[in-house]
Formats: sequence, structure tokens, C-alpha cells
Amino acid sequence: MAQKNTYEIIEVESYCPADTTGLHGKVHIRPVEGGRYPQSLHVECSKSLSKNYPVGTRFKIKAKLTDREGGGEYLYSHYSWDYEVVQKP
Repeated sequence: MAQKNTYEIIEVESYCPADTTGLHGKVHIRPVEGGRYPQSLHVECSKSLSKNYPVGTRFKIKAKLTDREGGGEYLYSHYSWDYEVVQKP
């Protein structure tokens, strides 16, 4: 059952995971180290973050912690929402 969390602004970054088993694509988004959420948490958001910027770029997005029935927790941000580029590598 989906959690009832509120949206907040969080900082995330693009990266290439060492193991892409069960994942789609080469570049993914994760929370930045030292933030509120662990880097192991997956982020569902606009694909433009992983396709239009170099790996290692940091962004601020509006997201919330949620989960899937029968699955684990992840951060969700609607694909059409604006984001801010914080730092390019």
C-alpha cells in the first residue's frame, strides 16, 4: 500500500550502477551522499535527468518516499515536474 508522505525538495545525482540486473538503462538517479535518504534508494523521475546531462550531475527535485505493493521503498517525482540543475561534473 502506498505511503502517505508529503513531497519535499531533495538533492539527487545521476550515476552508473555497477550491477544493472533488474534495472532499465545505464544511467540512474539516486539521493546524494549525506542527505536524508540512503544512496541505495531508487528514484523514479523524469528521464531527462539521466539522458540530457553528464553522469554525476546533481539536481534538486520535488519527491516523496513511497512504495509498491509487494516491493520496496523508492522516491517518486512526477516526470513532468520542473527540476533544478545544482552542479555538473
